Amino acid sequence: QVTSFQGVAVRSLCTSSPHEHPEHGRLVYKGNLTKAVLGVRFFSYSTSIFNLFMMPYIMLKTGIGFESLLIQAAFYGLIGFFTFVTPVTLHVLTKGYVIRLYYKDEMDTYTAITYNAILAEKATVFHQKDVKIPDITKMFTTFYAKTKSMLVNPTLFPNPQDYNHLMGYDKSFYFNLEEEKEAGERK
Repeated sequence: QVTSFQGVAVRSLCTSSPHEHPEHGRLVYKGNLTKAVLGVRFFSYSTSIFNLFMMPYIMLKTGIGFESLLIQAAFYGLIGFFTFVTPVTLHVLTKGYVIRLYYKDEMDTYTAITYNAILAEKATVFHQKDVKIPDITKMFTTFYAKTKSMLVNPTLFPNPQDYNHLMGYDKSFYFNLEEEKEAGERK
């Protein structure tokens, strides 16, 4: 592919579309909260690390001390709670948020890219038959891939057929009236 840029010929060596990934396949979904999730988690981690390093210094320099051991334990427990529990809670809530979802047609597999605990991208590969839809709607789960909960926004799929195939909605539905009648009679 040769294009002209201000009179200079520029050659592109890209052999696939911008939505293709050689290892994962075709990009079928891109989350719109990716930067927000990364930013909130990074901010939470950084403030926790800052808190861990600054609290001993603040305690020593300001002379903040309590006579009662019980009050000291309560104070340090409160500080520790916000230092450790907030990042862990954010990780638990956002670990299944899918940043990007790729689909390989020839193998009928999906690759979901999420963030792990250290904010690095993690790839989870699963087959469409591994997708389970929860019986009860859950706040941070759209589907389960094997046993891992995943969160996607159905409206962000550029092609609705990709979402339908992921969730298994494109499969034919077989309903046997005889089996239902027998099951009703057994009750």
